[in-house]
This record gives sequence, C-alpha cells and structure tokens, in this order.
Amino acid sequence: MEQDLITAIWPQVILPIIRITLFITLGLFIANFIESLNWTHRLAVFARPLMRIGRLSAVTGASFSVAFFSGVSANTMLAEAFDKGQMTRKELILANLFNSLPRFFLHLPTVFFLTAPLIKMGAILYVGLTFSAAILQTVLVVLAGRMLLPANDGGCATALPQQGKTGWKDAVKKSIRRLKKRIVKIMCFMIPVYLLFFLFNRYGLFTAVEGFIAEKAWFLSWLNPQSLGIVVLHVTAEFSAGLAAAGALLAANSLTVKEVVLALLVGNILSTPIRAIRHQLPYYTGIYSPQLALQLVGISQMARALCVILVTVGYYHLA
Repeated sequence: MEQDLITAIWPQVILPIIRITLFITLGLFIANFIESLNWTHRLAVFARPLMRIGRLSAVTGASFSVAFFSGVSANTMLAEAFDKGQMTRKELILANLFNSLPRFFLHLPTVFFLTAPLIKMGAILYVGLTFSAAILQTVLVVLAGRMLLPANDGGCATALPQQGKTGWKDAVKKSIRRLKKRIVKIMCFMIPVYLLFFLFNRYGLFTAVEGFIAEKAWFLSWLNPQSLGIVVLHVTAEFSAGLAAAGALLAANSLTVKEVVLALLVGNILSTPIRAIRHQLPYYTGIYSPQLALQLVGISQMARALCVILVTVGYYHLA
C-alpha cells in the first residue's frame, strides 16, 4: 500500500505540480509584462461596452481579453491588481465571473468535437445551451456591476495609474523581478493544497461524494429513467463516458435528442463543482490566497450552476 502510494506521487503529484507551476509562471510573466508595457488599456478596449455598462475597471477588461487565450494569465492579472489595491474584492469576484465566457470559448472546440460524433444534432443543442448559460452569466455580472460598483466619469469602477513608456528590455527585467518575488509565495501555498487533494482523491473522498450524489438523485425523477445512466456516468466517471452512453441510447432510439441533452445538462450541473474543487482550487491557491481562492471558486461554481439550471428549465418547458 505504501509502495503504491510512493509510486503514485510522481505521476499524480510531482508532475502535475511542475506542469501547473510552469503555466502559472508563464501566466505571471505575461501579466507583469502586459502591465510593464502599459498595454492594459489597449487590451481592455475589446470589452469596453460591457465595462462601461457594468462600471468595471480597465484591468477587468484586459483580463477578459487575455482569458480567451490563457485563463492562468487572466487570473494572475486580477490577483496582481487586487494585491496592489487597484480593484476591490467585490470587483475581483465580479471580474472572475466575467471571465466565464472566455473560459467557455477556450474549451469549446474540445467539447464540440467530442460531442458531435456521438450525439450529432444533440451536440449543437448541448453546446448552444451551455453557451447560453455563459452569456446569461455575463449579462448578470454586468448588471450586478452596474448596481454594486461605484460610477465615475470614465465609466469604469477603478482607473489604473498611467505609467511612462517602457521598453521591451526593461519590461522583461521588471517582469522577471516581480515573478521571483511572487513564485515562492505561490509554491508555499500550492504544494500543500495539491498534496492534500491528492490524498483526498487517493483515499476515495471524491468518489464517495460522487457516489452519494448518483445514488441519492431522487430529485431527478422527472428525467427518463434510462437517461439516469448518462447522469451517473457523467458524475462518477467523466464527460466522455456519459457521452458514450448517450450516443448508444440515441442510436438505439431508446432516448430522444431532448432527453439526451437534458441528461447531459444535469450531469454537467452535478459533476462540474466537484471537478472544479478537485482541479481548479489547487491552482487557484497558487494565484490567490487560500481563503480568497476558495471564495472565488465557490461563487463561480454557484453562479455557473444557477445559470445552467435556468437554461435547463427553460429548455425542458419550451422545447
């Protein structure tokens, strides 16, 4: 048993930590480099209409733009701004929720090309509905910013200080200097948290939670009983397993396209929070403080689940 544990540490702990550290290091460098060159306002222009309505700051807009390419870089930009007092905790939470739409586009190709061969037209409906949920969350965040954040003449909640022009060489040096200061603190938090979650997973905590959800799913009585297998596989195994079951049942005409899409949406609602805690929280603690990381992940998952539930209810009644 102990030998198995030691053997598992390298592929399941050390290698993932090295990989995450590399991504976080790259993200920190990019975020610092963008700030050093004073590109924040230029990047923010892509989200300016939404920023103006939601009273969001330039750094939130820049993070939104960067999130289409790198979620880690987007989060490190927000963390840096928050640490420097350039945004409030309230705006940080809204900014993290605001980035849900770019995160959706990051995973869109994988999700679509995985679902399309298996459930065909159902893939368009499933992806379209999850996209609608991401749009809904973005709209709600903008409205929340409008109500909760203070207005100013520039249309943003927080103005960033203007900096003098910096050359590329100086920007690289400045970014490396900041990176060295922050990376040690990041590792001190991330390694213990990642190790703790490895042990949770190793000794079956997440499996027990997933099994409990799958067994006590009395609240899913409105679904076709045959579609419950899709939900269970989605929760206890992975998305591709639920998709394989959905494809088989659809091909056998055991379920309609609507029933398959509803089952996948329910599986999405139930499984994503657990996987977010397992995979997202450890790397968030490498960027934010542990308390703030837990708060951001928790609020993000609640908001995402609420929006997917609203879209699912609408599809159930209207389709």
